[in-house]
Formats: sequence, structure tokens, C-alpha cells
Amino acid sequence: MNYKIVIDPGHGGDDPGASGNGIIEKDLNLLISKEMYEKFRSLGIPTYITRLDDSTLSPTERTKKILDAFGNDSNVIVISNHINSGGGDGAEVIYALRNTDKLSNLILNELEKAGQNVRKAYQRRLPSDPAKDYYFIHRDTGNTEPVIIEYGFLDSTGDDVNQLKNNYIKFADAVVTAVSNYIDLPYELGNVYIVKKGDSLYSIAQKYNTTVDSIKKLNNLASNLLSINQQLKIPTKKEEEVQNFYNYTVVPGDTLYSIAKNNNTTVETIKSINNLSSNVIDVGMQLKLPINFVYTVKKGDSLYSIAQKYNTTVDELKRKNNLSSNLLSIGQILII
Repeated sequence: MNYKIVIDPGHGGDDPGASGNGIIEKDLNLLISKEMYEKFRSLGIPTYITRLDDSTLSPTERTKKILDAFGNDSNVIVISNHINSGGGDGAEVIYALRNTDKLSNLILNELEKAGQNVRKAYQRRLPSDPAKDYYFIHRDTGNTEPVIIEYGFLDSTGDDVNQLKNNYIKFADAVVTAVSNYIDLPYELGNVYIVKKGDSLYSIAQKYNTTVDSIKKLNNLASNLLSINQQLKIPTKKEEEVQNFYNYTVVPGDTLYSIAKNNNTTVETIKSINNLSSNVIDVGMQLKLPINFVYTVKKGDSLYSIAQKYNTTVDELKRKNNLSSNLLSIGQILII
């Protein structure tokens, strides 16, 4: 089945939705939806978004846009993004009476993996006519498969407020991953970023709490130049530790210059990685140093054979990797 996606940022314009704790629902809905829109398009899935700015849409206008996008068809998935209020905590997904809970539960599972508490997937009926859906986004969208996603409570007494402010990109990624799995197009998007107009490596690094050097190394970039719609892998914490840095303990006689020289890097690089404002270092201080080469241990390897292969010594390998014995395990990462 050739699926299409319609993304609906809830509220907008004259209808702000809920607000509180520095969050305005219509604005956060739009931020989440734009992230999602770019990522679905990068997967090659036909995707439409009902608003790209702070527009006012009546229920009739909104449902017309949804049905006009790709037609009244069951292969059209509608994702209506919202932020909850009412003092609860966690994410919810509401699905239409005509659909199963499969997609909704996939979304909740991925949101949980992204660190959000989850409540439930459920349906809601119109009190005056229980055969009909309560929400117009379900009731008036024909044969499409619509879900309303409530990402958390902006008036939560738990951790939702901080999560909504800080993790909304991760939550958007989680939904894209869930939907791509649902339509049998598995793709993990949690560490992929689509470059937008005005982006720089520095602004992207700041956004994801990483460094320019880490992004460049993971993506094999030779310069800082970016192009719109370029896909960048964003290093996870584990990837940064394994692929980019290792911990070094300062010993008597060390200076930043000697450490930089011995590790094929520069004083400025070490200061930048470790947020140092001066060249003063103390014995016992832990410094992150850039990894210049790593090796994955294979069956039959020994420290001696690896040392011979890379023109170094067993003692140097042990020192660099903080090893207390010569024992290795298959799959172990060694700094060369």
C-alpha cells in the first residue's frame, strides 16, 4: 500500500490552544509538526502539512485541507499534534472508531523510548451519538487513518513541562520512527537532522548539545559548509565517547602543550572540548581528548598482534585504553 502522510499542527492563529509555564500550544504544535514534515519528506513519503505558519483554521477548513491533500483514502495517515492540559503527566494517543490501536501503540512505544511517560491509547465517542467519534479530526476525515497525539501536559506537576520544552525534537523523531515502522519502512530517525535555511554546524551542535567536530567526524565532512535538506547524523552520547573522545588523567609534568603533542591534537582543541578558559591544569584532572583512530577487536586478536599491526606497543595500548591486563573481548573498542 502506498501511504501518504498529512500532518496537522493543532490550533493556530486566533486559536492558541492551551498555555502555561512558558508554553503556547499552537506554537509548540507547529515546531513539532515542522520537524516531522521534513523527516517524512526525507524518507520519500508524500507528505502534506495543514499549516506552516500561525494561521487560523476552522474545523471545516482543516478537514477540507486534510481530505484535499491526497483524497479520502485509508492509506492516508493523519497526524494531529497537540499539547495537553489538566494537570496530568505523560503522552496519550486518541484514534478513530474505524481504526485499530496498532499505530497508536507504536507511537506510544517510541515516545516511551524517547524518555516520555505514556498514559494510554484510546477512542472517544460523541455523547449525543456514540456511533460517532467525539473529535472532528476523527469524525469528519472520511476513510483516512487519523491520530491525535497529546505529547504531554503543559501544566503537569511532573516532568512534562521540561520535557516538552527540551525534548520535542526527540518526540517528533519518535513519531516518525513509529509511523515508518507501521508502513513497513523501518528507519531510525532519532539521530538524523535535516538542514534548514539559516542553519550552521554551530547552531545544530548547540541544539543537540554536541560539538561541531563531533558532527563533522560522524558525517565525514571536510568543511563547515551545509546545504538545505542535507541529512546529518547527530552523534549520540555513546557515539561521542566511543568515536570522538577518550578520558585522559593528567600526571605530574603534563602541560596542555605536551598532551596535545603526544596525542596529535592542539591546545585549542583540548581547551574547546573541555571548556577550559586557561592553560592551567592540575594533576589528577580528567581531560577529554580526541580519538584519532579506533580498532574493534576480532576473533584471534591479541594486544601484541594489534600493536605490531599499528606500529605501537602493548604498554602504549594498555595505557591509552586504561587496561589492567592483556585480556581482550571480541567487539571491544581500542584506541590506537
